[in-house]
Amino acid sequence: MGAFQYVALDARGKEQKGLLEGDSPRQVRQLLRERSLTPVQIEAVESQEKAEQARRFSLRRGVGALDLAITTRQLATLAKAGLPLDEALQAISQQTEKARLKSIVLAVRAKVVEGHPLATGLDQFPQAFPHVYRATVAAGEQAGQLDNVLERLADYTESRHGLNQKINQAMIYPAVLTSLSLIIVTFMLIYIVPKVVGVFESTGQDLPILTRALIAFSGFIQGWWWAILAAVGIAIYSIRRTLAQEGPRREFHRSLLRLPVIGRVVRGVNTARFTRTMAILSASGVPIVEGMRISADVVVNLPMRDAVNEAAIRVREGAAVGRSLAQSRLFPPMTMHLISSGEASGKLDEMLDRAATHQEAEMDSLIGSMLALLEPVLILFMGGMVLLIVLAILLPIFQINQLV
Repeated sequence: MGAFQYVALDARGKEQKGLLEGDSPRQVRQLLRERSLTPVQIEAVESQEKAEQARRFSLRRGVGALDLAITTRQLATLAKAGLPLDEALQAISQQTEKARLKSIVLAVRAKVVEGHPLATGLDQFPQAFPHVYRATVAAGEQAGQLDNVLERLADYTESRHGLNQKINQAMIYPAVLTSLSLIIVTFMLIYIVPKVVGVFESTGQDLPILTRALIAFSGFIQGWWWAILAAVGIAIYSIRRTLAQEGPRREFHRSLLRLPVIGRVVRGVNTARFTRTMAILSASGVPIVEGMRISADVVVNLPMRDAVNEAAIRVREGAAVGRSLAQSRLFPPMTMHLISSGEASGKLDEMLDRAATHQEAEMDSLIGSMLALLEPVLILFMGGMVLLIVLAILLPIFQINQLV
């Protein structure tokens, strides 16, 4: 039984869209006719997904991190309660209100009903379910511990979503404050400064250097605003085009690691992702080398990803995980110490989880400190810009008073 999306017409000629399960498109058409609907288009969900990927035309081909975390938690809870997998997927599809997520869950359920493993159903939608997710489910099914593995996956997806949320929320205030500052300063330069300073120009006196510079800058913005916007747009496009190439992007990522504070954040965030992923894979029974190869995919920084792949090669040759990762000197020493301790004690998955928790807590503290420092810096910058504008306006007034 598969999932099909349909387009049909009711008795009034109004178009109806929805999802139905059936053994074939013919059966779905019959079901629609029984509902007094005239079928117009019937398409299997899997076929539609492949067509979207081939066209590369979709607003969002994947599933959001929050939706994935909620779906995984629901599936883990139902599986832990002993509900059959196909019934659990059916219940999840009925709970969600998002049509795309519902169609994906029903398509996965269709594969399960046909007798395929859950991992096979998930493999149909690589954009929705990451590689690490599918590999973990496959390992859990092979070990006969799917319910426990789904519990770990639920914790993993929730913690990863939480980390991303913290980073995004930390950037909201600085971004809003910076944008408002630029808007206010631009408004003052375009509309307020010319009207106020124009009064002093009519007197014919020599204006202070700061005032003349402000008038020139204001006139430049008024006359060449379109060129400024075009230059900014071209610069953004050029940077994005350059960073789309692997070589320049690797050099850019390497330069980020050399920066004093930003480099520490990049190391910490990528290390937390890597260790958390390795912990869930190791606890699920995935071999260490395969787990390292899969975990490398979640490392965004290219030099750090290369270091993980090189370490995986050394581990395959018989070297220790901690020592292999430490050779790159890109990962925090505390993390390498915990991994080495886990290997020596036979509790690698536990130590990886502890290392991930330690890194996430350290990143929370560091990002909080940076945000607390960034706020007054932005306020001082905004105040300095306004002070310059006010001084440029007041200096001619002081000169007039001295002449009087």
